[in-house]
Amino acid sequence: MRSARATLIWAAFVAVVGVPIAAAAASPLLAWRGPVYILAGFAGIVALGLVLVQPLLIGGYLPGLPAIRGRRAHRWIGGALVVAVMIHVGGLWITSPPDMIDALLFVSPTPFSPFGVIAMWAILAVALLAALRRRLGFQPRTWRIAHMVLAVVIVAGGLVHAMLIEGTMETVSKAALCALVLAATVKVMADLRVWRKRATSR
Repeated sequence: MRSARATLIWAAFVAVVGVPIAAAAASPLLAWRGPVYILAGFAGIVALGLVLVQPLLIGGYLPGLPAIRGRRAHRWIGGALVVAVMIHVGGLWITSPPDMIDALLFVSPTPFSPFGVIAMWAILAVALLAALRRRLGFQPRTWRIAHMVLAVVIVAGGLVHAMLIEGTMETVSKAALCALVLAATVKVMADLRVWRKRATSR
């Protein structure tokens, strides 16, 4: 019974992440795009999928990955997320430097640009703080608060950025993925808050 439930959960997870990628790969819009632009676009889709993985790992919601092992994998996935974002931004810079400069300066006419840039800086901030955490002498509670605040910025900015883009991603599968990212983030934040209350009461 448990193995069947675990299989179902993993199958659902693979479908939620894989279907948007497959749908984007079948998009007719790719015919008018160069290889660098396509790589950048798919790096962005992968990054959105990795944002879903993070709360699932930290909360221990994926079968076979308890919270302790999930937190270790969380660090590695965080690194992969940074790489995916850098490929996404770097590819778009190569294909259209003026547009990227406008986006980074928050003067781009496209409504989705500022949300993506904010999410990008929040991702880089988390990575930098994680790398310098010990040198900065962060207490566990301070780190949790900083990480949680930046995670909220990443999720909010990333989801709005993704939903506002009308590109290769299919609308329904994209919306489903974004909804699950939001739901997983809210759940893990609620669960972690409960744990802190319990620890305090003891």
